Amino acid sequence: MQALPDGLGLPLERGVALQVTARRVRMTTMTVLGAPGEVFLLTHNALRSQIGLATHARVERIDPVTLRPLVRSPRLPGGPMWPGGMALHANGDLVTVYGRWAHRLGRDCTIKAARRLPENAPYNSFVTLDCGLIVTKNLSDHAPAMLSVLDPDSLAPVCAPVACPEPSIARLSAVGETVYLVGTASIMRFDWDGTALRRDPDWRHFYLEGSGNSYGWDAVIADGHAWFMDNGHHRYRLSMIGRGLRRTPNRLIRVALDNSDDVEAVTVSRLPGGSITNPPLVDPARRIVVAYDSANRVIAAWRYGDGPLQALWRREGIGCASHLLLDPARGLVITNDYAHRREAVIALDITTGETAARIVVGGMLQGVVFPSPGWAGDIYWCSMGRLARVFVAASASDAPTNHT
Repeated sequence: MQALPDGLGLPLERGVALQVTARRVRMTTMTVLGAPGEVFLLTHNALRSQIGLATHARVERIDPVTLRPLVRSPRLPGGPMWPGGMALHANGDLVTVYGRWAHRLGRDCTIKAARRLPENAPYNSFVTLDCGLIVTKNLSDHAPAMLSVLDPDSLAPVCAPVACPEPSIARLSAVGETVYLVGTASIMRFDWDGTALRRDPDWRHFYLEGSGNSYGWDAVIADGHAWFMDNGHHRYRLSMIGRGLRRTPNRLIRVALDNSDDVEAVTVSRLPGGSITNPPLVDPARRIVVAYDSANRVIAAWRYGDGPLQALWRREGIGCASHLLLDPARGLVITNDYAHRREAVIALDITTGETAARIVVGGMLQGVVFPSPGWAGDIYWCSMGRLARVFVAASASDAPTNHT
């Protein structure tokens, strides 16, 4: 999700301040909304992976205001560590992919189905096709990506794994019955034909040719184009700042969906050592795309349409690295700003780049995962060791609190 649903954005007005409630959590990935008032949180452990031990994930249903856990799932086996992902499926249950395991959970966080995935590697979340099937893949920078298609009820494979022509680090993207995959050298797509995923032989772009850059991350499919950024090889520890491994600038790349030869690439910050670990943001209504260079603390925007991308604004000194959220009604981009081992959440005007609101949420690690909306004009901000609820206080009873 990039755009907030109608009515679920922060109700920001001039002069209104943000508030925050925060809770320490081992490692958070994302929250997902269920029925009105239901909020589910995906967490995982990571320290065991540092010494070669298997890791696990857990799902909680949390209080939407205090963030306290109300119900917890059993430990969900994962094996090799990667943050993974979670979604509420059309069948009414939660689906998670973490490590090399997929799980289906009831809304009471009990396990209904589990499936060990074929590759001995972490799987980088999943996408759901319009027909309801789940598609996931292993994460690797050296072994070819293998696409697995799962039944959403049993989690059993519905066809043999589909071999890709190259490795892939990025998360998958999907529109309808088509899956887009950013590999370590090219972007390609696969169509579900009712029996298997088939690679489109006529749509592929080798985005790294002649660049000297490293692999790309997740693609945003919007307004007739695939949008993503490269130079994704980095050494994230506490933050992304200064952690890029190539001395080249990172780039924003556009590939047209109707013609993979119709492409454009622009450097984001023009600074050496540029790097990211997430996708750009696209506002189709305003025809604006926002990209960033996490390693150099730069965020910028371009207007797109007829002709080349046109630079719109640029901000330096903004430590953004997480997935971005768009409030389309108010024209705001919600992101993080990390510096000096302290993280803030900020809202930027998408047409000017000006800061509309800012609140420190705390935590020593820079968030690189998924923020998401709440039910009451609030935002849940996930980072690697902290969950925060950002909101506009309506009364004294909404005063911020912190839970450990």
